[in-house]
Amino acid sequence: MLVPDKLSDDLYQEAILAHGPALDRLARAYEANSEDRRDLLQEIHLALWRSFAGFDARCSLRTWVYRVAHNTAASHILRSRRAKSNTLVSLEEIEEQGGIAAKDDANHSVDRSLLLEQLFALIQRLNPLDRQVILLYLEGMDAAFIAEVTGISSGYVATKIHRVKAILAERFRNGGSHGQP
Repeated sequence: MLVPDKLSDDLYQEAILAHGPALDRLARAYEANSEDRRDLLQEIHLALWRSFAGFDARCSLRTWVYRVAHNTAASHILRSRRAKSNTLVSLEEIEEQGGIAAKDDANHSVDRSLLLEQLFALIQRLNPLDRQVILLYLEGMDAAFIAEVTGISSGYVATKIHRVKAILAERFRNGGSHGQP
């Protein structure tokens, strides 16, 4: 096992300075519970710090950070789901189920906070690969970068993004906005 050194510490500090807020958002998207979210964020930081002992700059620092963070988060969720014996669902299953259940609002108005919570709830139900793709997309990454991080083709990334966006649009058009623009 490689042991982190001064260079690893410097790379870690640079990575956190540049990508810390994105890692916080990633943890929030993967974990709804605040305590579990803190645990996940700690796991991500530890995995990232340890990973720099083996970082050989064959990819950019940004790619490395996202790859380690998403792999750590996916592993965390799989362990958590196995422990709770909940099952993850695929995009096809969400389409068949019609998305997540709409929250009943007596005034038929949905504020930004509720919409974001519904978005995170849907994202949290996705299987790890679909979740990873859409979270990177929502962070503003292009298909080529997402393909580099996930190890799937950029064409497949584009297809997954299109399908998730269609599901989200359908969800908010039919349930989230209550018919309002």
